Amino acid sequence: MADGGGGWRPPRPCEAYRAEWELCRSARHLLHHYYVHGERPACEQWRRDLASCRAWEQRRSNEAQQSLCESERARVQAAQKYTLVWALRQSPPADWHLPLPQEKDE
Repeated sequence: MADGGGGWRPPRPCEAYRAEWELCRSARHLLHHYYVHGERPACEQWRRDLASCRAWEQRRSNEAQQSLCESERARVQAAQKYTLVWALRQSPPADWHLPLPQEKDE
């Protein structure tokens, strides 16, 4: 990211942060998140990101720029920390073209 903020743009438009914050606060998301995770969703980060984005657009604040960069980095790292459930194959199985066992019986 460029320092000084000359050509720097927020990673997402401010409308995206507002939409994520409103989605996080919706009743449907609250129920879904509580059902899946057993706790209420933490929407505070989306609100802070929205405020930082607006501060950047209005005043070109360096603090807002740093806050948005750190938040996006943390979001990317959190998404990457989970391991894959399935092992990825390098090539297809040798017998991929043969009929399946239930097709052989028929």
